[in-house]
Amino acid sequence: MRRWLILALGTGAQTVACVFVYGLPYMSDELRRNSSLSLSQVGLVVACPTAGLVLALVAWGALADRIGERIVITAGLTATAALLALGTQVSGLVPLGLLFALSGAAGASVYAASGRLVMGWFSAKERGLAMGIRQTSTPLGMGVAALCIPRLSESFGVRGPGVFCAALCALFALLVGALTVNPARDTSSSGTRPEEGSGNPYRSPSLWRLHGTSALLCVPQFTASAFALVFLVDVRGYGAVAAGQLLAFAQVLGALSRVVAGRWSDRVASRVRPMRQLAYTTAAVLCLTALGAVWPTPASDVLLVIACGITASTNGLAFTAVAELAGRSWSGRAMGIQNTGQNVTASLTPPLIGALIGAAGYAAGFGLAAVIAGAAALAVPVPKRERSAEQTSGDSGQVEPAKGSV
Repeated sequence: MRRWLILALGTGAQTVACVFVYGLPYMSDELRRNSSLSLSQVGLVVACPTAGLVLALVAWGALADRIGERIVITAGLTATAALLALGTQVSGLVPLGLLFALSGAAGASVYAASGRLVMGWFSAKERGLAMGIRQTSTPLGMGVAALCIPRLSESFGVRGPGVFCAALCALFALLVGALTVNPARDTSSSGTRPEEGSGNPYRSPSLWRLHGTSALLCVPQFTASAFALVFLVDVRGYGAVAAGQLLAFAQVLGALSRVVAGRWSDRVASRVRPMRQLAYTTAAVLCLTALGAVWPTPASDVLLVIACGITASTNGLAFTAVAELAGRSWSGRAMGIQNTGQNVTASLTPPLIGALIGAAGYAAGFGLAAVIAGAAALAVPVPKRERSAEQTSGDSGQVEPAKGSV
């Protein structure tokens, strides 16, 4: 029972960290009016938390590997709450940018350690489901931000959302500190192969390939999420509110797809086989979405919603596979590197794909995302044990990978 409580706390902690990072864009108008910032300066301020996050992820992961997850998450969320509270008292580009960057860096503790915490409390037979649930924190955080931040900003100015996010972070810092217990350091108790806990796992190319594959799969995910609304408004003639409601359903679909994919990986005792198959499916759906952009019909809308859901499905699988390959003694650093690659790719995708769409149309943008999803599927590593099982399974097609393979 305790492991489910810890899963809830880890997911909640990650969610409140996401509320702050993804809620800032909803404060843009208030930042312009109350802080006397230009639109370009607002863009810089909004980007500061992500910059701080990316720079601090690996360091927090290494600290979690050394001293455990409970202290790291509690300290990081406490610091985030304090910095956000301080941010409500200042204005101007440099003070706000600095405090938001430091807040993002402090919040990176949750990104680096909460996945490690969940992984340690669940056996290999349940990890896929557990990490799939944990990875719903991103759409949950985005949903809370979309519902709360605009209203608070309109009613209380910049201080309202700042106090709200600070209070959420402080609450979960208290809950994690009081109720969380670090998983046992003995790797055999967590279901991880003992040999994974020793030595540097980056001597093998498999981890690097997983990081690269995950970064590539961020391109279709953030292409679909970044340009779905403008496609529906510009091409299909939706109003902004109606398009937003349709895409809110797509976020729910994305969260569910992560949970279902995780459970699937538990049942087949492999993370990479479902990941590879979902990457191919993503490529196929985006190909159809590109065709729908050439010949827009109501079916184009359905395909776009499906694309937003399916492109998010591999996220939990990738984190689970990375942590299992890295082993307990390296999983914090490995997930820090994983998060870094994904955040960098997520930051670069909208402007680069946006430039392509501006020059060649939506079909070109969705088509390129489909090609990249196909390349990611080809790059997914196949562990030797699984490859051997596939080769010896004969014509029956029944694969029985060794326990603990990714």
